[in-house]
Amino acid sequence: MKNGLLLSAGTTLAVSMALGGIATAEEDDRVLNPIEVTTSYLANEKFSGIKTQTPIIDVPQSLSIVTSGKIIEQGFTDIGDILRYTPGASIGQGEGHRDQITIRGQNTTADFFIDGLRDDVQYFRPLYNLDQVEILRGANAMIFGRGGGGGVINRVTKRPDLDGDLTALTLSADTFGEISGAIDYNTRISGTTAFRLTAFAESLDNHRDQFDGDRFAINPTFLTQLTPDTRLLLSYEYVDDDRVVDRGIPSLNGAPTPGFRDTFFGDPNANTTTLEAHIARARVDHSFSDSLSANATLQYADYDKLYQNLFAIGSNLPAGVVGLDGYLDTTERENLILQANLVADFNTGALTHTLLVGVEFGDQQTGNTRSDTIFDENQDDQISFAFTDPLMIPAFSFPALNRNRDSDVQFASIYIQDQVDIGNRLKLVGGLRFDQFEIDVTNRDASILSGNDGAALTLSRTDEELSPRIGLIFKPVETVSAYASFSQSFLPRSGDQFLVLTPTTESAAPQEFENTEVGIKWDIRPDLSVTAAFFQLDRENDTREDPDNIGSSIIVGTETEGFEFQINGAITDWWSVDAGYSYLDGSEFGEVSGATAALSQVPENMFSIWNRFAVSPRLGLGLGLTYQDEQFASTSNAVTLPDFTRVDAAAFYTLDNGTRFQLNIENLLDEDYFPAAHNDNNISTGAPLNARFTVRTAF
Repeated sequence: MKNGLLLSAGTTLAVSMALGGIATAEEDDRVLNPIEVTTSYLANEKFSGIKTQTPIIDVPQSLSIVTSGKIIEQGFTDIGDILRYTPGASIGQGEGHRDQITIRGQNTTADFFIDGLRDDVQYFRPLYNLDQVEILRGANAMIFGRGGGGGVINRVTKRPDLDGDLTALTLSADTFGEISGAIDYNTRISGTTAFRLTAFAESLDNHRDQFDGDRFAINPTFLTQLTPDTRLLLSYEYVDDDRVVDRGIPSLNGAPTPGFRDTFFGDPNANTTTLEAHIARARVDHSFSDSLSANATLQYADYDKLYQNLFAIGSNLPAGVVGLDGYLDTTERENLILQANLVADFNTGALTHTLLVGVEFGDQQTGNTRSDTIFDENQDDQISFAFTDPLMIPAFSFPALNRNRDSDVQFASIYIQDQVDIGNRLKLVGGLRFDQFEIDVTNRDASILSGNDGAALTLSRTDEELSPRIGLIFKPVETVSAYASFSQSFLPRSGDQFLVLTPTTESAAPQEFENTEVGIKWDIRPDLSVTAAFFQLDRENDTREDPDNIGSSIIVGTETEGFEFQINGAITDWWSVDAGYSYLDGSEFGEVSGATAALSQVPENMFSIWNRFAVSPRLGLGLGLTYQDEQFASTSNAVTLPDFTRVDAAAFYTLDNGTRFQLNIENLLDEDYFPAAHNDNNISTGAPLNARFTVRTAF
C-alpha cells in the first residue's frame, strides 16, 4: 500500500498515511528503511513469534506492536521507553544493568525473544536493527515454551531487501550530552541475493551524577533465493555494552528520599557492567505449494557478562548517614537452539484449517560466579558512614566468592496448533505443546566443598509439561471480533536464569500460570482500530523468603485481574492517535499461611497517549502523555512510589530531498517522578526536562 497501512485492533501501530501531505513516521520509515507492508497480518513475513499468517483481528489475545517508525518518531532508545506506552506492562530497574519487565503482574528478566527465538541473558537490548517490537500478553508457552507467564517481548529484526539499494544515516544528541549514530545499508547484489548492514554506536549520559557509558552493535545479514521456492537468511550480530551501574536512591519513611534525584549512591569506578554478545543465525524458508510451507532456524549465541556494584541499604540521609552493600557477578552463557515449523492450509468439508506443527531443541551452558564486597574498615560486606555528595566511600574490594555454579539445560519441544474457520462467523484456535526440560546445576560454593569432602554438588531435575492454548472467536461482521481464550505456561523451579537449584527445589514442581481472557477487537475504519480485554492470570508454586524465618522459603501464589484498552489510528485527516489504558489488581498470597500482599511494581492504573498532528506538508508535531499510578517498591509493601504524569512533545520537519530534522522533548513539565525500583532502597529517579535532536537522511 503506497498511501496507507491497514490497521487491526490490538496493535499500537502509528498510522502510516500521508496526513494533509505530511509523511508520518511509518511512511518516512519506508523511505529510509523499505520493508514489506503486511496490512492486517501480525508481521508474518518478518519472523513474528506467532508463526502463522494470522490477521491480528483473529488472534485471541491482547497484544501490541511497536514499529520502527514509531520507535523513531517518539525517540525510543530502549525497551523501557516502549513499555511506557504499552498497557498492562511496565519496566523495572533491573539493578541498573539489564532489561527487567513486569507484564500483567509477572516480573521477569528472561521472557525476551528475537525473531521468535529465545534471548534470555540479562542485558539492555538495543533497538537499532528492528522492524518492530511485539508485546504479547498472557501465558504464551504454547508458542514460545517455558516462561512467558505474563507475556513475552519479541524483537523482529530487519532483513535484506531484494527490491533495491538504500543507505540511511541517523545522528542524534540530547541536552545531557548523550550522542549516537546509526547506519542502515542495503544493497541488491543480484535479482535473487541481497545484503544488509545495520549498526549503531552511542555515548551514554543522563541526569544522574557520575553516570556514563558506551555501547555499539553491528548486524550484517545476507539473503539469497536458492530456488524460486527456497530462501536462505544468514545473520550475525555483535553487541558491546560498557556502562556505569546505577541502582538509584534509598527510601525514607515509606517513600523515595526527597532531594537526591541526581545523587549517585555508588562508586563510578566500581559500579560497572560489561557485555559482549555474539548471535549467529541461519534460517531456511521453503514453499512446497501455495498451501504448504516450512521453515527452520538454527541459532548460536555466546554471551559474556560482568557487573559489579555498590548500592544503598537502609540509609538515614537526613541524619547524615548512608549504608552500602555490594557484590561482583559474572555470567558466561552459550545457547544453541534449533526450531522448525510446518504450516499447512487445507479444508475438511466445510471447515478451513491453518495447521502449525513445530519442534524446538536447545542446549544452554551457563557459568556464574558472585563475590561479596568486603570493606577494609569493618571487614564486613556492609558498612554505614557519613554521607557526602559525592560519597567518600571507605576502601573495599570483592574478594569473598560466595557463588560458583554451572548449569546445563537441555530442552526438547513439540507443538501443534490448528486454526479452524467454522463458517463465516466462528473461528476456533486450539494448540498443545509438550516440553521436556532437563537441568543439571553444579554448585562449587565454598560451603558445599567444605561439607562434601571437597567435591562439588550436582543437582538435577527433569520436567515434562503440557501447555495448552484454546481460543474461540466470533465475528458478527468482518471488522469486529469477540474472543475468549485460555492458556497455560510453566517455569522450572531453577528460576528465570536457571542458576539456583537446591535439594528442596530439586524435588518441587514447576511454577504454573493460567490466563483466562475475553476481549473485543474492532476495525472502525481501515485506518482506525480499538481493542479491549478483561483477564485473570493466576500463578502457583512460586517461592519467597519467609519474613518470619530468614533463610527459609515459603510457597506463594499470585492473582492478577485486569482490563486493557487500546485505540490507534487516524481520527481526522490531520490527527492520528495511539492511546492505551490498563487497570491491574494484583496480589500475592502465601499458599500455606494465607497472608496476602499487593504485587510490587504493578501500578493499578496506567494511561498513555501519543498524538501526531500534520501542520503543513513539511511540518508535523507530536504530543504525548503517560500516567502511572502509585506502586509498591517490593512485596514488603513498606515503600510506595508515588503516581506521576509525564508529558512529551516532538516536532518534525522534512526537506525536499527527504532529510528529516526531529526534536523530541521529554518531561516537558519537568515532573519529579520515580518510574521503577529494584527493592525498597534502590529506586530509580526520572529524568528532568530534556531534549533530543535527530537528523535522518537516506540516499
